Amino acid sequence: MTSPLPAAADYAVLAQFRASLRRFLGFSAEAARKAGLAPQQHQALLAIKGAPGERLAIGTLAEALVLKPHSAVGLIDRLAAAGLVRRISVATDRRRVDVALTERAEALLAALSAAHLEELHRLRPALAALLARLEEADDGGPRRL
Repeated sequence: MTSPLPAAADYAVLAQFRASLRRFLGFSAEAARKAGLAPQQHQALLAIKGAPGERLAIGTLAEALVLKPHSAVGLIDRLAAAGLVRRISVATDRRRVDVALTERAEALLAALSAAHLEELHRLRPALAALLARLEEADDGGPRRL
């Protein structure tokens, strides 16, 4: 089944939603830089912290950040040199190396995450309103997303 063509109002909502996301990403990048991290380093720390067991295989991190495996290894090298992650050998698979956060990274990430949650809380009403507008069809019925 083909999706119906967007209504004229959908374009405005999509543009506003995209602008809101870009503003949030800009906020995130600036907050990371102020904390002494590159935005991609912040994203890596968050992916590791959010993983089950709070450790992650480098290959899984590469997938989560949409990176080539060798780029993820370079990112981990820089984070390890900064004392933010530690490598953990996996006894059951000698090819696999996991990474986990250090105490320093935990503290840094906690402060960054608190700021991000506060910003999302601030943006929530506007984002919710935009999403609600997308759910309404021109005739007032529900729109399938």
